[in-house]
Amino acid sequence: MPDATTDIEFVVKAVPFGGGASEFQQSMAPHPLIYQELPYDPKFGVYNRRLRSLAYANTDTRELYWRLRRQVMVSHTGELPIEIRGADAEALLERVFTRNVAKVRVGRCSYQIACYPDGGTIMDGVLMRLDSDRYWYVQGDGEFYSWLRAQSYGLDVEIFNPHVWVSQVQGPRSMDVLAEIADDGMPERFRYFDMAEIRVDGQRLIITRTGFTNELGWEFYLEPDADAAAIGDRIMLAGAEWGIHTTPAEVTNARRIEGGLLFSGTDFNQDTTPFEAGFGSLVDFDKGDFVGRSALVAADRRNRTWGLKTDGGTACHGNSVYLEGSNAGLVTSSAWSPTLQCGVAFVRLDDPDQGPGTVLDVACMDGQTHSGEVCELPFYDRNGDIARGRATELPEIPGGL
Repeated sequence: MPDATTDIEFVVKAVPFGGGASEFQQSMAPHPLIYQELPYDPKFGVYNRRLRSLAYANTDTRELYWRLRRQVMVSHTGELPIEIRGADAEALLERVFTRNVAKVRVGRCSYQIACYPDGGTIMDGVLMRLDSDRYWYVQGDGEFYSWLRAQSYGLDVEIFNPHVWVSQVQGPRSMDVLAEIADDGMPERFRYFDMAEIRVDGQRLIITRTGFTNELGWEFYLEPDADAAAIGDRIMLAGAEWGIHTTPAEVTNARRIEGGLLFSGTDFNQDTTPFEAGFGSLVDFDKGDFVGRSALVAADRRNRTWGLKTDGGTACHGNSVYLEGSNAGLVTSSAWSPTLQCGVAFVRLDDPDQGPGTVLDVACMDGQTHSGEVCELPFYDRNGDIARGRATELPEIPGGL
């Protein structure tokens, strides 16, 4: 296994922060498989007080994007699992989430959001039901642990950080890699949003049929007692046949925008209701009471968050969209889409009566103003056939590599 101290020293040099390795470890924890990315001269950001590679200095971003779309990639993320367990674990989660938790069976996952009492959206993430009274909530960036603790009054429940690290293997060949590394082959039952336990060279490993790319894929969860390097190296060895490569957020960001996957704290926040963010289908008023229910009952239920396609340019973040000379909304995320050959973005419109088909003037990163059109999300694959494994034809590369 690589020397963790040596790896940390390399990473400290790669990020714009002072201090030694000890101070660095206390404030920004590196993924145990971070050594797989160091050869590509990564630039790091902090996500959940964990390091996440943002971009590589010596790779072709477009080439990595097409590996994700046509082959297989692995990403070492900063997502943070929180464990909730005890006799009242389900009761606590019903209290804080807007969707029914009791319906989530053991061995299944559920996308869940939580709100403040005023209806603002705190957090999103994937809830994993490991047992009848044990869950992991794999959250986006933000302080959600304290909110769970605050809402657990009067309940028999434990809430703690299990020190689990998350990576995702994504792309058309991702299931081939899984079949190769699992001692007993593909799990007998592994549908979209299923959870399974496999063995990799004898080691127990929890996996889920989830990801943040809207490609076919799965995620794996490295627990504290795992030989992370043995598992990580086994995945890279198995994936070599199909061109596996590590990938930074810059690559997965373009794909998650195309796929309509919103980013907590960026595309929605405490000032955005689930309805404004396009999460209306995730609010279940029939489940009983939950934090924020009264405010959401009275809230405007119109969506204000849409896609934006811009020919010839990538939208600037912020108040960069205009209708008849007046600002019309906020661009929260944007990227160039190699698949669609145009700029793609999320836009939160000021007027909820506007929507798909609205044509806007868009200030773009090239310093020019381009025409953009508001559209439905996701930008393509509306039925989710790619992530569910129903679409098997590889996408063509416009103009080749």
